[in-house]
Order: sequence, then structure tokens, then C-alpha cells
Amino acid sequence: MTLPEEGCLLRIFVGESDKRDGTSLHEWIVLQARAQGLAGATVLRGMMGFGAHSRIHTFKIERLSEDLPVVIEIVDTREKLEAFLATIDHAISEGLATLEKVTVRFYRSGKK
Repeated sequence: MTLPEEGCLLRIFVGESDKRDGTSLHEWIVLQARAQGLAGATVLRGMMGFGAHSRIHTFKIERLSEDLPVVIEIVDTREKLEAFLATIDHAISEGLATLEKVTVRFYRSGKK
């Protein structure tokens, strides 16, 4: 698979404790991205954050450390990411999704 130089970055912000079909929402999203043939996905766990409810989530407060922010980043073409968002939108009851233009410098697996 190759990516054009002009790509798109999808960032999805959810909570670590969010679930879908009995599994972590971020894991479900990554598995859906793989099933739909997207170029790749990375999950990042935040140390601190807040969202629409303005509640601080941090590892410093024990009762809130179980719902730390999670960011899923996926780079592909805008068209594929828009189609992907349309298929997962129903599964995200709380969170944020952003799209931005990116310049793809390389995308390779290391295999010859």
C-alpha cells in the first residue's frame, strides 16, 4: 500500500474506560480501522486532560486515573477517513474527532 504525499490525519479523543461490544473503545476503533484497510493506527494514552464535561482526568487522582484520555491517530486519504468516520460515529457517545491535512514523507514496512 502507498499513500499520496497529501494525506489526512484523523485524531479521535476518547476516555480509557469507554467500551464498545465488551472491549475498550480505542481497541475497537483500531480493529475497525484495520478491517477497513486503513494505512495504520496508533493509540496514545494521556497523563492528564479534560473534555466536554470539564472534569480533570489525571493519574494523580486515584478515582480518576482509571479514565485517562486516549488519542487514536490514523493517517490515510481524506476520502477513506471520512468513510471510516461514518461507520464508527454511532459507537462514540462522548469524545472528539478532528481531521487535518498532513504531508506524508514516507510510509513503508521495511520489507523488501
